[in-house]
Parts: sequence; C-alpha cells; structure tokens
Amino acid sequence: MTHTEIEITAELIRELLHDQHPDLADRPVTLGARGWDNQLWRLGDDLAVRLPWATESADTLLQKEHTWLPALAPHLPLPVPVPQRLGRPSERFPRPWIVTTWVQGEPADRAPATNAEASADALAAFLTALHRPAPAGAPSGRDRGGALADHAEGVVKGLASATELGLLPDPDAVRAVWDDAVAAPEWAGPPLWLHADLHPANVLTARGTFCGVIDFGDLCAGDPAWDLAAAWLLLPDGAVDRFYAAYEPTPDAATLRRARGCAVRQALGCIFIGEAGVHGRPGGKPTWGPPGQAALARLVSTPAVPPS
Repeated sequence: MTHTEIEITAELIRELLHDQHPDLADRPVTLGARGWDNQLWRLGDDLAVRLPWATESADTLLQKEHTWLPALAPHLPLPVPVPQRLGRPSERFPRPWIVTTWVQGEPADRAPATNAEASADALAAFLTALHRPAPAGAPSGRDRGGALADHAEGVVKGLASATELGLLPDPDAVRAVWDDAVAAPEWAGPPLWLHADLHPANVLTARGTFCGVIDFGDLCAGDPAWDLAAAWLLLPDGAVDRFYAAYEPTPDAATLRRARGCAVRQALGCIFIGEAGVHGRPGGKPTWGPPGQAALARLVSTPAVPPS
C-alpha cells in the first residue's frame, strides 16, 4: 500500500475547489471517511469529494466511476454516488479526484441490516437492475468477475493463514465450500455489469434495511456470482433464500455454488482487514471482521444449493 505524501485536509479541498470548481468552494467541508483507496469528504448537504490517498490504482478507479456511473445510476433502485465533477491533477494535489452526490445512510459494517425481508428484497432489486449485459467497452475487473479457479492459490493460502491465526472455527468446512465452488461450471452467459465490491462498508443502511450503495471503483463486467455473494455478508440470518428467490433471473445451481465461493473469498478479506484494522493499518477496520465471520458461519451451516 502506498499513501500520498500530501496531507488531505479541509483546507486543501477548499483550495482545490477554488482553483477548479470555484462555485463549490464556499460550501462546508467535513471528513466523511478514510477508506481503503480513497478519502471521502462531505461537501455541504448533498455533495462529497473523493480523493485517492492510498493505493496507486485509486486514480483509475475514480476516473472509471466518472465515466460509467452517471449512465447506470438512473436505472438503479437504491441511491448511489453520482459523479458531478472531475478534478484534474495539479501542483496542489497531483492525482485526479471527483465530486459526487452524497448518499445518506450508515455503513452496514457499523449498522447491519436487521429487517430480513426488506433487506433481502432491496438487495435483490438492486442487483437485478444492475446485472444487465455490459457493452463491449466495459472495464474488466482488477481481479474480479472471472473464473474462481484463477484465485485458488490466493484463497487456499488465505485459508491456511487464517487457520494458523485461529480465525476460523471450522476451516475444513470452509475449505469444502470453496472447493465445491471452484468445481462448479463457469459462467457461460454474457458479461454483466457488476459492482464487484459489495462488502458491508460499501452498502448503507437506515431503519434496518439497505438505503444506498457506494464505492463503484471496482465496477466491471463479468460473472454475476461475484455480486450475488454479497447476500452472505450483508443479510441477516435466514434471509439468503428470500434474496435468491427475489433476484431475477433465478440463479442456476452452478451460479449459486460459485457465489458461495466468492463469499468465502470476500469474507476472508473482511476478516484479514478487520484484524489489520485492530493494529492500525491504514484503511483497515475492526468492524469488517464480524460480518466476515458471520458469513462463513452461514455458509458452512447451509447446503451448497438451497432446496427448491
């Protein structure tokens, strides 16, 4: 991980706005969050500024959002941060940045969904709307949306490391879920639009259900199983079957199996980032660990394909 050598402050943001978007420079600026790739600063009541501060790839991710998200957002049933302005690299800040709409809500890693029916229906409606065939020029994922077998080495190493650290209560059962997913037939349909990063910190809640989805930096085209995995990380116990029943078109057995494998991979990532967050790693959050542990517990306690 790399970090910008320039300290990002409210004053810096006001200076950037004054230079490039002076009509926004007088708005109040307050820190929203420091994420894995970007910092988010609230700009007045309805806008936000996102600036890359860690990974080198963050520049490309922000520009990708600016290019594609405005056309997708109107068709989505949950609010998403719609890019409004693009900030150019400059002497003050040598990386691109964007101004987006602000989405109200609390991240699900801090305020998990509690209304099982409403949250399952909301997530299913969102992904049904998003998962449309992507155009030929759609971006490919950094490492998501493709065959699970391409990730086998990393996941197996992650499982071994988590086992050594005592982070998995039943590592053999988790490994069985992963192995079954890798053995499932690959996606044979057209590449579909994917959010590709639906972990609990990127989905917002209010009144027990989902009210928004943020951070589309990993937006790409590929296998919908990568997004369908989110049901295991985001929904309350007992809501996964309702989600899959509400999602259209109904996933086939192979897609359900691959989604479970994607969920294992995402859950491990949340657990490791949660553990790192405890020790102060920039971008890591201890609130990410519990959703990952809960997802693995759900996966190992349910069959690979829900009964019809």
